Amino acid sequence: MIESLFDNNIRWAATRARVDPEYFRRLASQQSPEYLWVGCSDSRVPANEIVGLDPGELFVHRNVANLAPPQDANFLSVLQFALEVLKVRHVIVCGHYGCGGVRAALSGERHGLIDHWLHPVRAMCCRHAEALETIVDFDARVNDVCERNVLAQVANLAGNPFVQDAWRRSQPLAIHGWIYAIEDGLLRDLETTVDGPRSAQRLLYGPLAKDPAPAMSPRRRRAPGRTR
Repeated sequence: MIESLFDNNIRWAATRARVDPEYFRRLASQQSPEYLWVGCSDSRVPANEIVGLDPGELFVHRNVANLAPPQDANFLSVLQFALEVLKVRHVIVCGHYGCGGVRAALSGERHGLIDHWLHPVRAMCCRHAEALETIVDFDARVNDVCERNVLAQVANLAGNPFVQDAWRRSQPLAIHGWIYAIEDGLLRDLETTVDGPRSAQRLLYGPLAKDPAPAMSPRRRRAPGRTR
């Protein structure tokens, strides 16, 4: 079975070279992406394919439940490199409905080491327990927390020292919160873009800091299966 992956690779490389003979030479010469994608490890959420970008156009960091934890050395190394070396102009936090990590955090069951990683999600759920208890359907509750989690990670990034340093240098940088629906393949903009210290201040210390799930605007589509 594993050998088939090499066969797939040969066919893929040959197709790429046939369509664009300079593709690999051009790709090897530099890496200059405009975007850093912070997404979930879920195999059904392929970052480049979702947004139609080629390799080299999207710098990607993925982990369970698309977290941006300020204590994780892996994430911080990616973030610092993206901002200080690659000079990305956009950081996209992209969650997805039905996230298994969020579901595990809400289940109340023990899952081993992953429970430590998911502690920020559980803590967020505790802060918003009253609102979440009004959502009777468990799948709809998971989807609600998936959105809240994206907004919480945008807030984490807005307060991150590397991000703050980039803005202090007057480096163009915006942080976006998106969510993906596996059921239809479409992205939703959660309309929480932060593009400088002033908007970060509003996010961290304004109304969104009290409840990271703003009322839906006409542009924001409902989570699949959400019922209140």
